[in-house]
Amino acid sequence: MIKFHNRAYDLGYLCYRWVKPVIDPVKAARSLPGYARYWRDWFRYGRLEGAEHIALIDSAPLIGENTAVTAFDRHYFHQDIWAARKIKRSGAESHVDVGSRIELVGFLTVICNVTFVDIRPLIVDLENYKGLSGSILALPMESNSVRSLSCLHVAEHIGLGRYGDPLDPHGTLKACRELARVLAPGGNLYFSLPVGKPRLCFNAHRIHSVGQILDYFRDLSLVELSGIDDERRVMLQMEKSALDNADYGCGLFHFTKK
Repeated sequence: MIKFHNRAYDLGYLCYRWVKPVIDPVKAARSLPGYARYWRDWFRYGRLEGAEHIALIDSAPLIGENTAVTAFDRHYFHQDIWAARKIKRSGAESHVDVGSRIELVGFLTVICNVTFVDIRPLIVDLENYKGLSGSILALPMESNSVRSLSCLHVAEHIGLGRYGDPLDPHGTLKACRELARVLAPGGNLYFSLPVGKPRLCFNAHRIHSVGQILDYFRDLSLVELSGIDDERRVMLQMEKSALDNADYGCGLFHFTKK
């Protein structure tokens, strides 16, 4: 009975993933009560003393933001804190990031000089910032040259074509080896991606086991392994097997090159 329930859920979620790029039925259903609240607030506001004129042409209904708590993506939130804390503590004067969230890149410019590499370059005038157009499969850096390097929630996408990159079943492996190539001896690499039971969710991402990633970076030394489990709990200094049965955990790897 449980197996049937899980199968039905999986099929339903599969259908949802296919129609979501065109229209999100869950979001649409949740928006209906929000529109009722929007029109109620429109008329209530219009009757308040000193209220401005509300023109229909200027209306901009934002539905569903009156939540009890602030929603956030726990993978990105905690991984960025983890990496930023380590980079700050390392005392690095310059840092290279490959494809991570641009918010993290911007924040890091407050503590050091940052070079950001991406196939879709970030063009912005910002102090302590340099942007480079480049692929994680062929980084525009010499071997053994980067002492502080990060790549967070990126490598799992490589080779799936989602961001315009060439299709390649070995994309994640090649990305990891390229990161290892440019890392300087004694340097630090801060790396993350989804971990758990290995599978491909085409063309969103791959999920790897911790063992796979340690093998991909076999030429580097593991300094720390932390992570985030399916309940979105942060686990610092976790065992290598802690997320073996996770559905969609996050592995936080700190490597160095001897």
